[in-house]
Amino acid sequence: MISPQRNAVYNSLIAEMRPSLPGSSRRSLPCVLVLWFSMISASFAADWVAPEQELARKIAAATGPGAVAVDVVNRSSLGKKDADEISRGLRTQLEALGVRTVKPEQAAATVQVSLSENLQSYVWLAEIHQGAGDFSVVMISTQRLDAPAFVIQAAPLTIRKIPLWVQEERILDVAVLEEATAPSHIAVLDPERVALYRFSNGRWQQEQALSIAHARSWPRDMRGRLVMRQDHLLDVYLPGVFCQSSGSVPLSLSCRESDDPWPLSSLVPLAGFFAPTRNFFTGVLSPGIGKQTSTAKFYSAAPLPRPNYTLWVFAGVDGQAHLLDGVSDQTARLNWGSDLASVKSSCGSGWQVLASRAGDDSGDAVRAYEFPDREPVPVSEPLEFGGGVTALWTEGKGGTAIAVSRNAETGNYEAFRLAVACGQ
Repeated sequence: MISPQRNAVYNSLIAEMRPSLPGSSRRSLPCVLVLWFSMISASFAADWVAPEQELARKIAAATGPGAVAVDVVNRSSLGKKDADEISRGLRTQLEALGVRTVKPEQAAATVQVSLSENLQSYVWLAEIHQGAGDFSVVMISTQRLDAPAFVIQAAPLTIRKIPLWVQEERILDVAVLEEATAPSHIAVLDPERVALYRFSNGRWQQEQALSIAHARSWPRDMRGRLVMRQDHLLDVYLPGVFCQSSGSVPLSLSCRESDDPWPLSSLVPLAGFFAPTRNFFTGVLSPGIGKQTSTAKFYSAAPLPRPNYTLWVFAGVDGQAHLLDGVSDQTARLNWGSDLASVKSSCGSGWQVLASRAGDDSGDAVRAYEFPDREPVPVSEPLEFGGGVTALWTEGKGGTAIAVSRNAETGNYEAFRLAVACGQ
């Protein structure tokens, strides 16, 4: 048995991300009433004429009079009705300036307009392509008048914590391979092996242990990921090493040195390159979020699918949360720890971000948040752990997450499944 690791856990606190909630926010929320939100539709019709005119003038100045193809993509919280109205209005304004909108095969230039937003404004960006290699970008912003309102309701969300496994060796990840009413077959990843266990006769029994071959020493703050596959059982991602299981029993594990990117989500295709000698991702993304192929170095990431795009939230090494939507990279200090995961549920908007608290090794917590726009709203009580959270990964189907913590009293690593439930 490998002796327990006494090193600092990988999710060392991000600088300046400690909780600093004002006043009563520091106190526990009442059990019956907690902060909950609902988006309230604007009761007025927005007037888009002025920003349409401004953007049309900038596009016309770049293209000159002639035939252009215009494509408008909505990456904001605007509804389809407003997005369609803006698209029609922009074309009308362009026509008034001598710029005819035509089909792509008839156009001398192409213009792709992205409707995005930040906390204060709508941001409209137009990418203009004329001829071979002739590329320009123009942008306008207009103040937002439809800030979401929030109400108090008596139906908070609850994070349920289901114990999975405990051991002295550091747990990097756990995969549930089979389950009925409860998990019955699991794989546990530690720095030196993948161990398979089956629940039988009232207790867990080890089926097989697959050694991980690696030539280099592991970094101090070790991280790893298990990903289930259809044509074989598992892929294993480790710093500078990739392993793949065989497809038949008894299983074998083939490992090699690799700089392949790690999958960041099983539901939204995106991968990130992990720094092999450190404990974070480099910021390079594959294939990217829209046209964004990189962000700041980060510890973890969580996707939030929207009707028109996916908002990605990254826990940056720079102490900030980075929010990417394919057009803009916004930053915010959210007083979170370095572990994020998103889960799909039947509650609220249907997607929540689970974020660790910036605490110390004596006690940590995970809380659920929703993003009605770009600002997180807490929708659950903090779920306390007996020590620092060292890993938080979304499971393959997206409805649950695996959390690992190191118990401050026993020194053991404990793995749990986390699920979001509606109400108490």
